[in-house]
Amino acid sequence: MRILLIEDDPLLGQGVQLNLQQRGYRVDWVEAGEPGVNAVFELQPELVILDLNLPDIDGLEVLRRIRREVELPVLILTARDAVNHRIEGLDNGADDYLVKPFDLDELEARLRALQRRAAGRSQAMLTYRDIRIDTQARQVFFLEELITLGRREYELLVYLLESAGRVLTRRQIEEQLYENDLESNALEVHVHNLRKKLGKELVKTVRGVGYFVES
Repeated sequence: MRILLIEDDPLLGQGVQLNLQQRGYRVDWVEAGEPGVNAVFELQPELVILDLNLPDIDGLEVLRRIRREVELPVLILTARDAVNHRIEGLDNGADDYLVKPFDLDELEARLRALQRRAAGRSQAMLTYRDIRIDTQARQVFFLEELITLGRREYELLVYLLESAGRVLTRRQIEEQLYENDLESNALEVHVHNLRKKLGKELVKTVRGVGYFVES
């Protein structure tokens, strides 16, 4: 999942970005509101983590500008802990509200919940035919047998299943999962491994374009 972090505190921003990247997320980080609004439209993230106390414009104004143009999950991350602040944030279109200081495990749990909600799932379970994925435990079951996947294989599988019926280009996959940092044949190797572990008919190839799974 590609996340845009709008946070002006350099230590906190760097810490959140690094931690989430280590957990398999792609995180773009900007330190002010105006570039944050621009990044929403340029980078097209799947979720935004938004601080309210920004140096140029208030985070609520950033939220209102985002909401006027796009629908995507927004998690407010702020030191404003009064009830009226939470109500104001939620009423302006935020999907969740987390007060600083916070636990990184709780932040990730909230991100997973927002991701499930955006994908139309209320439980931490993604099911596709004979495949069942516990997205909280990051466990994959095929024909009710636990299957061991590498981190990149797991992320590719979830991305393909959540995009079932849609062809994903090689560039889309690389930008989403690999940040363009992979060897020339790494994607093909991961696709091959998924077919070997989960059935050769799972991932379809559109020659010269990319990959997809049937809806």
